[in-house]
Amino acid sequence: MEFIKKIFSPITATMGFIQNHFKAMIFVLILFLIFAPKDDVDFTPNNLQQINLTGPIIMVSDVIQEIDDAASDNSIKGVLVVVDSPGGAVAPSIEVAYAIKRLKEKKPVVVYASGTLASGGYYASIWANEIMANPGCMVGSIGVIMQGADMSELMSKIGIKSQSVQAGKYKKVGTGDREWKSYEINELNKVINGTYDLFTSDVATARGLDINKRDRFANAHIFTAAQAKKVGLVDSLGVSYDAKLRVAQLSGVVHPVWNKEDKFEKLMKKLSASAAVTLYTYFPSIVLK
Repeated sequence: MEFIKKIFSPITATMGFIQNHFKAMIFVLILFLIFAPKDDVDFTPNNLQQINLTGPIIMVSDVIQEIDDAASDNSIKGVLVVVDSPGGAVAPSIEVAYAIKRLKEKKPVVVYASGTLASGGYYASIWANEIMANPGCMVGSIGVIMQGADMSELMSKIGIKSQSVQAGKYKKVGTGDREWKSYEINELNKVINGTYDLFTSDVATARGLDINKRDRFANAHIFTAAQAKKVGLVDSLGVSYDAKLRVAQLSGVVHPVWNKEDKFEKLMKKLSASAAVTLYTYFPSIVLK
């Protein structure tokens, strides 16, 4: 009996390991199936680059790095930036806009609006050689907003009072523990209007529009893709196939080879986007919207 046990001990040990670690093995198998390279992987260097800008524009360091890397990579002849964004914070939107402007100085860049190209998402796109929009895309909402809640009534009901020590008349501007005073609203309007002037001026300069007619293309108007084309916010309508074809044409590439985004990096970007949405929701500031 002991002899038989010894003979089959490797098999029983293996079965025991599988039973004890079944869930972990399934998890590892799923990871392998997701990230394992396919048999038909093409190791030919890509000559065209697609970069994706999705969701609220808050944390953009990775996107800017991609843009700058594409600008310095001599094997990349043209870039397609696919944007689907409702807007975001002012400074990050400008960072992306000027990264695309630097890229444009070295090689053609086309922005493709795949779903929403609004506010900060539009600001980020203005310096591309061309902007192409999906016919079903929403474009525009060129405006600036700062909003907050007056929680004083709620605080009173639950017995909470705020207290603070500050120096400077305007130091508590925008706080939510009371109704904003008129001089505070005027102070905020000064910032909002200044930011709006900057936004519309940059759009007019980049797109060759008349700043004196900004109420036509700005003023937080929301346009369909076709309407946006009429007021000069986009250059053409098409789908992703057309956008890629246009990048190849502008770049003079006869045999286009596009980059394939790493699956793990794509997963991490989705997680980062989710975190950004959370921050954007619970910690609002002056945004392009």
